[in-house]
Amino acid sequence: MPETIQSPFELLLDIERRGIKHAAGLPQQEEVTRPWSGIGFKIGDLHMVSAVGDVNEILHFPQITAIPGTKPWVKGMANIRGNLIPIIDLNGYLGHTTARLNSNSRVLIINNADLWAGLLVDQVLGLKHFYDEEQVDEKPETEDSLVQYLAGGYQQNEDNWYVFSMKSLAENPEFYQVSM
Repeated sequence: MPETIQSPFELLLDIERRGIKHAAGLPQQEEVTRPWSGIGFKIGDLHMVSAVGDVNEILHFPQITAIPGTKPWVKGMANIRGNLIPIIDLNGYLGHTTARLNSNSRVLIINNADLWAGLLVDQVLGLKHFYDEEQVDEKPETEDSLVQYLAGGYQQNEDNWYVFSMKSLAENPEFYQVSM
């Protein structure tokens, strides 16, 4: 039987039908979620995390010069790359037992709205990544002195990580009251 000549339109319709019949499905579009990243550290037994952008540098405890007439949580001043920076014992400032210097102790250098400070913490736990589904609202059962600086938290594996707001710390007038 001779082939019938199709009009260009019929030919296009035939190509479309065959294409649909043999077409593979499109891949599923997956929503990509970006994690929230922070620097993990310990205050006593609590796991804390601060936004990566809030911590400029992490140092071993530097050589310091004591400042007479200051509160016990002010460890002294340090010269960090030509900048005089106060070194503050974060545990002591929050009313906890002062940090004991050991090989795990670190200083978090923060720069928030013209405040340069070094915060002595018990240990830095590295870069941590958290997803929205790990977010929790619970706060640790601890003194109000710490709770006022917390901005939420995350639960990862069996550990609770509390978000410590360096901005709230820098905006608190009590943080600037260092004299006895």
